[in-house]
This record gives sequence, structure tokens and C-alpha cells, in this order.
Amino acid sequence: MRRTTALIGAGTAAAILITGCSTGEGTDLGGTSGGLVAAIAGEPDQLDPHMTTSYFAFQVLENVYDTLVEPDENLEMQPALAQSWELSDDQLTWTFNLRDDVTFHDGSEFTADDVLYSYNRIIDGELSNAWRLSAIEDITAPDEHTVEITVSQPSPNLLSNLGGFKGLAIVQQANVDSGDITTKPIGTGPFALESYTSGDSITLTANEKHWAGAPQIPSVTFRFISEGSTAIAALKGGEIDWTDSIPAQQVEGLSADSEVLTLGQTPSNDYWYLTLNQNREPWNDVRVRQAIAYAIDRDAIVQATSYGTAAANQLAIPVQSVWYTEYDTYSTDLDRAQALLDEAGVGDLTLDLMVSSDYPETVTAAQIIADNLEPLGITVEIRSPDFATWLDEQNTGEFDMLMMGWLGNIDPDDFYYAQHHSGGASNAQGYANSEVDDLLDQARTETDADVRQQLYGELATIIADEASYIYLYNPSVIQAWNPDLDYEVRGDRAVRFRDVSFGE
Repeated sequence: MRRTTALIGAGTAAAILITGCSTGEGTDLGGTSGGLVAAIAGEPDQLDPHMTTSYFAFQVLENVYDTLVEPDENLEMQPALAQSWELSDDQLTWTFNLRDDVTFHDGSEFTADDVLYSYNRIIDGELSNAWRLSAIEDITAPDEHTVEITVSQPSPNLLSNLGGFKGLAIVQQANVDSGDITTKPIGTGPFALESYTSGDSITLTANEKHWAGAPQIPSVTFRFISEGSTAIAALKGGEIDWTDSIPAQQVEGLSADSEVLTLGQTPSNDYWYLTLNQNREPWNDVRVRQAIAYAIDRDAIVQATSYGTAAANQLAIPVQSVWYTEYDTYSTDLDRAQALLDEAGVGDLTLDLMVSSDYPETVTAAQIIADNLEPLGITVEIRSPDFATWLDEQNTGEFDMLMMGWLGNIDPDDFYYAQHHSGGASNAQGYANSEVDDLLDQARTETDADVRQQLYGELATIIADEASYIYLYNPSVIQAWNPDLDYEVRGDRAVRFRDVSFGE
């Protein structure tokens, strides 16, 4: 997935679980007195924010790096490394005024050259987040504390692209050139890397010179605990202070354990979906795709995958978003589904459904989907490769249907452009509709918020009507922590520890 991120991603689709191979010094998990110990569900594949697509990496890197701007708890962009900005009257030149009191963890000064290097590295290297910077024509530095970005067209989503997640973090060139960035990143963020023990943990220490002020806790240790029950037991036993490795089936029971833990749950901007390969018959027939959309029992999938903590949805954007559009065309209706298949002259199909063993919810959902489609004469053959293989098969079109999700979306462009524009970087299903292309192009440059919302509502409805994606649900962000910890869960899944503290 991507923090669009990338499920995950986007960006990359979906947060990637890949075993890291980096090494580091041993870690004292007891940490410095007053330090926080967090359990995450997997190990980062690496710690270069421009190269990784792993959600586990970004959980750590959220605390190591800064971006030019950053989202607050309401997902509105606020100053970060840029203390202010101006937009020219023609909407084509953004001028960012940088803070003059920022240093990297090694003491070197942060300047405009670091911004230019970071963005040009992503663009010139055609890295996974280059699409976020596709509107940029030129980046210059009039002086060491000013950056000017010229775009080819009005880009109301530029701020969310630059600050939505740490894949656009400002890095240090020397750290990249040395090759150390993958295991020993040097950022400007609230915490600096102290040690990394592969297969076990990462420890960060507070950056006393951070521009937003020194963190209130002296250190954070991220332990890699993939088994949710183990993480919860460690939290209850006082071995850790925070985790998001929580089995969905335990959520209801954990809410009664307020004396030993605090359970936080909030709606997210993530979504999970199915898509059919339109480069193969009969999935290129919209009636066949619509038939499958009518056959799916979203409520059953939500209950099985999240024990009711997610919200079924037939579009990408969740109900709590200002960009939400009402849409309820595909209530489960097997008679309607069968009529569409008959109209298309299709019957007795075999469908290859690709999910991933690294995302158990997809494997669980696949069996329900197979049961949903069986009465229509569609035999579902389920494949569940690891996510790296899943990505390869998606990118080469080796699937009939797949299930995955997208994480960390903020601007409506994040939800739709890369996935459904005919030239979109993540349009693996091969969807092409010239009207949708025009609407997407217009919406991403429209500066009137009301008009923009109307455009996204219109294009989202067409995308769903034509089943480019068959949307399933929006999950919740669920985390648990020590009751003495002053912490708030965020809808964008960003794990920020710079402002947390332990009560007296």
C-alpha cells in the first residue's frame, strides 16, 4: 500500500512487508530512563525514505525526518521545514521560506540546497514517488533559505504531495552518497537513529535541537513483533508502551482493559478494493465487472476481515472526509448480477484471484468472495503469494482479479488519478475512459474548492459505475498504549512521538 502511501503507497499500492537485511549495534531494550518502547508488526526493508515503500519503515521514519510542510491532526498542511509560503497570482510559482535554525542530526546546516537535492533525486531517479512531483517544471534556490517551485499548471494538491508522508522527506546528500542512508539515516527530525539490530529493534534518541522543540521523551525503541497477541501481552505486562499490532478479533475485549491499556480507534483515509484485469476477456466487458460488484457481500467481508471495525464503502473516499460522495449502487443482488452475465453472454467462468499472504485480511476476504461468486457459476482460484511477488504479478498483468488497499491518502487526487487515469502509474487493471481522463486532469488543476469537489464526485461515480475498482471498505486505525502515555491516534496512520509524554 502506499502512503499514497502506498497501500502504501501511493505512490505505491499497499504497505510492504519485507524482511530487512540491515545490521546495527546491539540495543538495550530497557532504553534510557523515561524512554518509550513501541511494537510494530514488521521490520523495515530499509530506512531511505525515497526508496522504501514499507509502512513499517515509515512508522520509524516519521520520527527521523521532516518534510517541507506536514499534515496536522485534521490533515491540513502546516509549516514544517518551510515556515511560510506564497503562491503567485498565476498559480504557477510557489515560494517557500525555510527556517534558518534547522540542523541535521550530525550538526550540519539545513539549507535550500538540501531541498533541491532531495526533490531532484526523486525526479531524476524516477523513484516511486516521482509522480507526486510530475507538475514541477523547475526548482531553484534564490538564497539558502528560499526555494521556488515552478509548476506547469495550477496544482492545488502540491502541498499535500510535498508533505503528506515521509516519502518526500528532505535528506542529506552526504548520507546518500556514502550509502549509509539505508541503515543509518541522518535527518532533521525530532529523533535521531542510535542503533539498529536487524530482526529485533531500532532505537532513536531525542534531537534536543529540533526546530519544533526537543521531544518530551528521551528515546523511542521500535521492537518488531509480528504476532499481535504477543504484542498485546507485552503491553499488558509493561514490556512495551505502544503498539498497532492488534488482532481485530481482540478489539472488543481490549476496550474493557482500560486499567492496563488505552485503546484508540479512529476512521482512516485508507481503502481496500478489488480490480479486474481489463486486458483479458471477459473482464474487459463492463457488464461482467458490474456483475461481480453486485455479487460481493461487503458487510460479510468487513465482519470477517475487521470484526466490524471497518466501514463498508462503495467509493474510495470515506464518509468523514470533506471529499466524500454518496454512492450505493451495488447493494448485494445476485439476480441483478446473473442478469448482467446473461446479457454479456458469459457463464461458467474460472477467475484467478490474487491476494497476498503478507496481508491476512486479503486471504480471509478471498474465501468470502469465492463463496459469493459460486452461485453465478464463477469458480474462484485463489493465489496468495508474498507481497513482492504480488507486485511483480500485478505489474506484468498476471491476474484476473486482485485485492489490495491504498494507505495514507489526503488529497482526492491521491485516491483516483494514478489508479484510474489511462496514463496513471498504478492503473494495472488497464482502465481507459477519455471522459474520466479529462475530469481527472481538470480536477487536479482546479483551484475553486467547490468546483473541484463537484468534479471528483462526478468522476468517482463513473469509475464506480464502470467498476474500474470494486471498492470494499475503509478500515479504522487501531492502536493501544500505556494509560500513562499522553498520545493520540491519527487518521493518516502517522506515528508521531515527538509530542508525547508520560504522566506523573
